[in-house]
This record gives sequence, C-alpha cells and structure tokens, in this order.
Amino acid sequence: QLQLVESGGGLVQPGGSLRLSCAASGFTLDNYAIGWFRQAPGKERERVSCTSSGGTTNYADSVKGRFTISRDNALNTVYLQMNSLKPEDTASYYCAANGGPIRGSCLITDFRSWGQGTQVIVSS
Repeated sequence: QLQLVESGGGLVQPGGSLRLSCAASGFTLDNYAIGWFRQAPGKERERVSCTSSGGTTNYADSVKGRFTISRDNALNTVYLQMNSLKPEDTASYYCAANGGPIRGSCLITDFRSWGQGTQVIVSS
C-alpha cells in the first residue's frame, strides 16, 4: 500500500525549469527520508537529492545550486524544483522512500518503495 507517484516531467529548453512532484499514499511521507533519482538510457541510476525526516537536504554535485528538494507535509508530497536545466539532465526521474531501519536518514538508506518515474527531456 506504500505508493509513490511522480509527475511534472516534460520537454523543456536548456536553461528552463521544471518542478517534479512525488505524491505518497498509504503512509505518512514526513517520517521517511525521500530521495530523487534519475536514470538515462544506458547509464547507471544516480541519486540526485535527498531530504531527511529532520529536514536536512543534500544534492549531487552535478545539480547543486540548480535543484531544490522540498516537502509539503499537508499534501504528503515531496518536490524537486529544477532550474537552469541542461541537456545532461535528460533522464527518467524517480522518487523513493527509505524503508531501512533508520527510515528518516539520508545517510543510511534502503530505498524500497519507488514510483514509476517521470520523463524529463532537456533539448533545444
């Protein structure tokens, strides 16, 4: 019953912005660390960002300063605001909840619950 649904992807020009949403059902998102991941065809999945249950955030070096992760606890949703998008940001983006023993941590993680992804294409 723990489900995550991503939305907000699309086609955008370089330098543009998108806001991705990760909506949870079946559990209270605020108790979990939530990560955003991306995977391009032929490449390994990489963690883009994570927010802990305590509100701390971290980012991959490739997106730091351009992306922002946030929560809206009332809507049980986590967002990824993506600015100054580059072609290399093109990927399928996924959110996931930390199902490990320390579920609120972005450091010790076992991301077990995944959404189905939303496609982001950055192209002129």
